[in-house]
Amino acid sequence: MLRIFQFLYQIRSFLLFALLEFLAVWMIVSNNSPQGAALFNTSNKLIGDALQKQADVVQFFSLADANVELISENALLRQQLLGLQVTPDSLPLAIDSTLKANFEFKGARVIANSLRFSQNYLTLNKGAEDGIKPGMGIFNSQGVVGRVKSVSENYAVAFSMLNTGLLISAKIKSLDVFGSVQWDGGNASEVQLLYVPRHVKANKGDTIITSGFNAVFPEGILIGQLSKVEVNKKDPNYLALTIKLSTDFSKLTYVYLVENIQFQEIDSLYRQSDLTNEY
Repeated sequence: MLRIFQFLYQIRSFLLFALLEFLAVWMIVSNNSPQGAALFNTSNKLIGDALQKQADVVQFFSLADANVELISENALLRQQLLGLQVTPDSLPLAIDSTLKANFEFKGARVIANSLRFSQNYLTLNKGAEDGIKPGMGIFNSQGVVGRVKSVSENYAVAFSMLNTGLLISAKIKSLDVFGSVQWDGGNASEVQLLYVPRHVKANKGDTIITSGFNAVFPEGILIGQLSKVEVNKKDPNYLALTIKLSTDFSKLTYVYLVENIQFQEIDSLYRQSDLTNEY
């Protein structure tokens, strides 16, 4: 403490000078409007800049929480939008509403993602506690991503679309011709559209979307565009169609999960009929 007083005593002249300078500036500003206005504007700008920097830092560290909130809100909006877009498959009847598939959407973040295997998987930060169930479809703003395989209380593991064991029902949008999409284990940006008859006039650039013919995805979710149209050498009755994926699997972050609440009923019906639901 003694050293502090000694230090202050040594710089007493500077402190007196600083005090007098402060008093002089205060008197000038108090008694002269132009100088007062200039000081007020300058101080406001400095304080405003400091507060803006502080807000930018706080906002940066809160981006993760903001993204989680946005993905949840978008999932709800997609569910509401789907309800507005669903149309009856026949003439308007009172029972048409009972034929509509009821889909629910949830948001999640990808916390692990593999690309280098023939059977790739995703890990999501949501699980059974958040309403995630095996069989739910996964997509993002770019297109289809995969399907949930299994869940724990707080996490879920899913088949990536880059998994040779996953089939997704799809169709050529402009032609309404459907087939099955499957990855062949090769290029991570391409998949194949199978079982399209040779007589179909498919063209390079045609858009491929989910068909809605299964209980996993609603109709119309983007998969990609045709990049190759050839005759299947192994089976000339079908085309060999290659799809350029719209989803960049190397940049997956946030995804949507879609659940058909009638899935269990449909799956049970398949089992009773001794049929395999390959999707």
